[in-house]
Amino acid sequence: MSQILGVKFNDYGQVYYFGSGPFVVREGQHVIVKTDQGMGLGKVVLVRQAPKEMDDEDPEGHKAIYRLANDKDMEAVAENEVLSRDAFKFCRACINTHKLGMKLVDVEVFFDRSKMVFYFTAPGRIDFRELIKDLVKEYRTRIELRQIGVRHETQMLGAIGNCGQMCCCRRFMRKFVPVTIKMAKEQNLFLNPTKISGICGRLLCCLSFEQKGYEEFHRMCPRVGKKYPTSLGQMKVLRSNFFKKSLSLLDENFEEQEVSIDEWNEIVNKPPSDEAKAEAKARATGPKARRGGRRPTRPEGPSPEPGQPETEPLSLAQEDAPDRDERKRRPRKDGPAARPEQAADAPDDGESADAKSKRARRPRRRRRRPPKK
Repeated sequence: MSQILGVKFNDYGQVYYFGSGPFVVREGQHVIVKTDQGMGLGKVVLVRQAPKEMDDEDPEGHKAIYRLANDKDMEAVAENEVLSRDAFKFCRACINTHKLGMKLVDVEVFFDRSKMVFYFTAPGRIDFRELIKDLVKEYRTRIELRQIGVRHETQMLGAIGNCGQMCCCRRFMRKFVPVTIKMAKEQNLFLNPTKISGICGRLLCCLSFEQKGYEEFHRMCPRVGKKYPTSLGQMKVLRSNFFKKSLSLLDENFEEQEVSIDEWNEIVNKPPSDEAKAEAKARATGPKARRGGRRPTRPEGPSPEPGQPETEPLSLAQEDAPDRDERKRRPRKDGPAARPEQAADAPDDGESADAKSKRARRPRRRRRRPPKK
């Protein structure tokens, strides 16, 4: 029976699937496969039985492996690892010689030595034409310089994360998904860069692991800060708790309550109960606070005789009217009347002090220029 094999070419690489063909392969063995880049040696990490109807053909259209690896192949792989370490040192020396702003991360040598790939990181584009000439002259094979990001650099080198374990990208992640600051906000995390960033300086990849659960939880929850009619009266949603699957509510008496999502679905958009109606009625019929302000007083005096009409009491505005007229007629402190020494020195031309002050405050009119002919 044919088998479907999951093969990895390095520890941090992706898993590629091949058919076993006429060979019987166990998990952990090394196999030789044909790839677009040439012959390659990989390790079998997954073995799965193919369906019976696919025995005659390649299972699910996967290519078959070339053969099983032997001792000579394993010796060649060990020699390639020594060559990659030497190439790493030589390339780094050339980078320092040419003064290039790039950081060499890793060197990969293909199984048949048909190609060498140099992985590096750089803030921008690098002119490495002279560097390639030196590498080709030294190793006499195809040379490829591939620029990678800081996440792939951490995946290749490996590191310890904030949780104290090996970084997820090195341990089991094979593809990177986009991580945004919106995910951290929806998960109620402190937006502190040192807390939500990984070793690479980017947002933590583990933020995307629980994002689907948070999205489903927020779909069930009402909007925070909005008031909803419930069987217990008007309730305002203060916050939601993902781990307890509960909501914190504020009732009309400004008391905080915590209910689960199931209890919330039972009371929301329901007519108020008899107890809630009784409480609302008790608050409505309770003692009211006195309003501020003075009440108008009736003028004291003898009561009118039976034949005379009764006079209406003056309102506050009417009582204060003479005082306002007196304040209007009172001269200002900084006006002409407040300075008697200046008024005595001024010539008396028949105008009063009030008239002079009004004339002085009157804005001057601009003279109109005659139209040009």
